[in-house]
Amino acid sequence: MESRRGSDGLLASQRWRLVIFLQAAFRMTHLAVAWCEADHNRREALMRIADVLRSKGGSVMTIEPDATVTELLAGLADHNIGAMVVVGADGVAGIVSERDVVRQLHTHGASVLSEPVSKIMTAVVSTCSKSDTVDSLTMLMTENRVRHVPVVEDGELIGIVSIGDVVKTRMEELEAEHEQLQSYITQG
Repeated sequence: MESRRGSDGLLASQRWRLVIFLQAAFRMTHLAVAWCEADHNRREALMRIADVLRSKGGSVMTIEPDATVTELLAGLADHNIGAMVVVGADGVAGIVSERDVVRQLHTHGASVLSEPVSKIMTAVVSTCSKSDTVDSLTMLMTENRVRHVPVVEDGELIGIVSIGDVVKTRMEELEAEHEQLQSYITQG
């Protein structure tokens, strides 16, 4: 007895074999795109930094350039974070992370703890805007070898996105795509 064909003309067993083949042939992100309707606009489906900030919040821990490295470490530990944006009178002046501190401690020893943050911060800061995509942020992080990127809109600091936030977003996207595929398969 032949099962009912879906709107795509495939039997349920054929659809399962096709999905298994496509899973082996393509990454899951590409597979979800293949199932989108023909008039679906891929750019609209991309996750934006604004979406990430909406789920995680726009809170940013900042520190002044003349604060000591010891004060920086206390702030990082108190807030359980890996980096702080350095903000001076003219706005974002730099960014400083745990890695910056470790490298300076290795090179200069414990004397660095009494130095101002401005001496160890990264002054050339890679930033993004809330309209940027998570994909473009991933590229920026990879190319510039950074793990924390401040979000700046019209010269104002409105958030920060970490590599952990990007990974969490990717996991949520993959889970949603998996659910869409399961729904497609079971509709048949």
